[in-house]
Amino acid sequence: MTIATTPSASAVRTQPRFDHYVALGDSYTSGPLIPLPKPTAPLGCARSTSNYPTILAVKARVGSLRDVSCGGATTDHMTEPQRTPLGTNPPQLDALRPGTDLVTLGIGGNDEGVFGDIIGTCPTLRDENPSGSPCREHFTEAGTDTLAEAVARTGKRAGAVLDEIAARSPHATVLVVGYPRITPAPGSGVTCPDVMPLADGDLAWADDIETALNGALRTAAETHGASFVDMYPASYGHDACAGLQAWVQGKDTNPLVAMSYHPNAAGMYGIATEIRRTLNTTS
Repeated sequence: MTIATTPSASAVRTQPRFDHYVALGDSYTSGPLIPLPKPTAPLGCARSTSNYPTILAVKARVGSLRDVSCGGATTDHMTEPQRTPLGTNPPQLDALRPGTDLVTLGIGGNDEGVFGDIIGTCPTLRDENPSGSPCREHFTEAGTDTLAEAVARTGKRAGAVLDEIAARSPHATVLVVGYPRITPAPGSGVTCPDVMPLADGDLAWADDIETALNGALRTAAETHGASFVDMYPASYGHDACAGLQAWVQGKDTNPLVAMSYHPNAAGMYGIATEIRRTLNTTS
């Protein structure tokens, strides 16, 4: 006689919810200088064991994690190798398998050099007009905001990456991870020139650019069969000006905390928490 049995609650809890998780992305995924770095090649990608893929793998009961994120990555590096000072990262999509069942994608800020242009140019222009928007004016040509146009194009490239993910791992749950707030919320009146040295008007403009990028990524996710993890509501009050509550490092790199203008350990935990919340509401 065969007796039907039901798995115990403890057995269900220990079973992997996802068998094979692949994390794709740039430095906002890899977590440069957040203790501790992963001893995985290439070292130039600066992956951390405190980044959100590692945290999520535990929270979401993942059987196997393949984190191929890399600092400086663009959407091109999803299908092309990325050369770093300490080795070459293979095309990130090569980590996908037909049986991959969870994928996170955090990409777009480096496309056309948008984030690099902001953090590389805006602080040097602040003294020209501390209460104005000298950086926005610098990147405006014939009345056109060139960085806003760039992030709009990024959305199309992200959509193409999502199509390729679906082709390689057709049964995967795919989440596009938005960028958390870097600058204070517009209208808050908060400034911190010693930490985030942008002119007052450029703080709001930089937020506009990041909001536009996240909007482009959301649209790409919604039109290409993925879910979007919106980090803006959760990261309110956790921008670089938030002191001990900050999820993002300011202008000064701290080798024991994070690279400048990048998420710290608390930020990575916050991102992992939001991804898990999204998973729980979409599956």
